[in-house]
Amino acid sequence: MLRLGSVRTVANGVTLVRTVLAVCLGLVGVATGDLAVLAVAYGVYWVGDILDGWAARRLDQETRLGAVLDIVSDRACTAVLCAGLVAHVGGVLPVAVVFLLSFMVLDTMLSLAFLCWPLVSPNEFHLVDHRVWLLNWSPPAKAVNTGAVVLAVVAGVPAVGLAVAVAVLGVKVLSAGRVLHLLERDGR
Repeated sequence: MLRLGSVRTVANGVTLVRTVLAVCLGLVGVATGDLAVLAVAYGVYWVGDILDGWAARRLDQETRLGAVLDIVSDRACTAVLCAGLVAHVGGVLPVAVVFLLSFMVLDTMLSLAFLCWPLVSPNEFHLVDHRVWLLNWSPPAKAVNTGAVVLAVVAGVPAVGLAVAVAVLGVKVLSAGRVLHLLERDGR
């Protein structure tokens, strides 16, 4: 049986610090309408998300608890930062609706599905199903999952952001169907 692991790791510390900083900066950006502050908050979120994963792997600190903390922290950051974009960038509400449904609901369930198998994190999902892992947790998939949508919105092409968000939603729906099949197959 896999243990949850310690909460006292460098990787979890990075996750907590990046989450507190990104959420606080994001709330300042929401309240003031300062898009530069929102951009810095996104930078803190993304750089911190890369660093906590790197630290977990590099320092051999990958734990199930850390994986869940990372997933929950990503949603906290995304919710606040997306609210800032909706409040202060015109024409992004349709993009935000599709993106948030995809990321906050489907991607959360997909990301937590690793807990149904003896895996440490979603990064190991290739051991269950390579295609689902490739579409959701490979480095390119992670970049597209949030980055492509946000960059399209910030670049002033919300129609491209919407197209990417719809495509990602489609991938999440197909992946969720596949994971449900795997759960039934494995009697989980």
